Amino acid sequence: MKSVSDLGDLRGKRVLIRCDFNVPLDGTTITDDGRIRAALPTLTQLKDAGAKVVVMAHLGRPKGKVDPTYSLAPAAARLGELLGTEVKLAGDVVGPGAQALVAGLQDGEIALLENVRYEPAEESKVDAEREELAAKYAALGDVFVSDGFGVVHRKQASVYDVAKLLPNAAGQLVAKEVDVLKKLTEHAVSPYVVVLGGAKVADKLAVIDNLLKVADTLIIGGGMAYTFLKGKGYEIGASLLDAEKIDACVGYLEQATAAGKQILLPVDVRVVEDFDIKARTSTPVTIVDADAIPADQEGADIGPASEALFADAILGAATIFWNGPMGVAEIPSLAEGTNAVAKALAASDGFSVVGGGDSAAAVRNLGFADEQFGHISTGGGASLEYLEGKVLPGLAVLEGEN
Repeated sequence: MKSVSDLGDLRGKRVLIRCDFNVPLDGTTITDDGRIRAALPTLTQLKDAGAKVVVMAHLGRPKGKVDPTYSLAPAAARLGELLGTEVKLAGDVVGPGAQALVAGLQDGEIALLENVRYEPAEESKVDAEREELAAKYAALGDVFVSDGFGVVHRKQASVYDVAKLLPNAAGQLVAKEVDVLKKLTEHAVSPYVVVLGGAKVADKLAVIDNLLKVADTLIIGGGMAYTFLKGKGYEIGASLLDAEKIDACVGYLEQATAAGKQILLPVDVRVVEDFDIKARTSTPVTIVDADAIPADQEGADIGPASEALFADAILGAATIFWNGPMGVAEIPSLAEGTNAVAKALAASDGFSVVGGGDSAAAVRNLGFADEQFGHISTGGGASLEYLEGKVLPGLAVLEGEN
């Protein structure tokens, strides 16, 4: 992949850049601006180079329709604050508003197009439809920079197709993310510990399969742990269970043992009868051994003994990758396990990577600073697919593999 500096003198040139501004909102208030901050190095580089910067991004899932709920206006305002300059927002994506705004850009100025997912063709499965939209994007730029790592696993018009129409390069964020992921898959220093959480075990099986080849220890928490515990013959009460994946989980436990590696599972859990994520409340929390979950209760977080077990493994590691909370981290009383894992990563002398998505939001919501970790990824899904060994279309096109 080429870098921005490989594109030559950009003064006066229109640089079309794909960023990931899919930030969480409370009404029109951004609750975590991490993805916008992650775009600053490349945007500042382009601005300082005298380029006319045209930013493409998405927010949420408007499903090809204009929906003010998903307007990028909050992102434009926050980006302007962070850069210390006005960032004008086009009234549309590729229509008259966008065309006029781009035509009026001065050297070093930045404009943001409206949500690319307002366009039905952006996410189309039909190549010709995406290509037609990509041609309209390309008409707004002289070169293309890909810096939205959170979407490089998507074959979408603003990620993949436009890169085939203009001279292209990877922005600093994409280059950094790829460098980190290569460290995790090709150059990891042992002991290498992978911490996986989140609700669905099915989402992580391919990651487990690939990382068991390179990691020394896999730590499994969150809702996905209960399918593993069921595979060990434990009663898991009303906890999350993917019955179709029990055999796969048992297979991984056996595979790890045969390879001289270990999969650490919770030894105790915090259980509740019920919880309400929206209200951030739950019924009373009790702590039980992992093999003694009452029939009318469900595991909603790891317990203190598990926290100590997991933290010990993390603190002894030279490389750590973490993706997925250990429990229902949105509820304070069920965020203890996630907090304990984050503390261990922050205290580690090893190279620690927080794998985007819910994990990144959780550590920031718990009050941790990005600088306390080796790297916080901006792309949960993209990171996982890379770690699964999949080809990511948005990266392959930058490498000339169309």
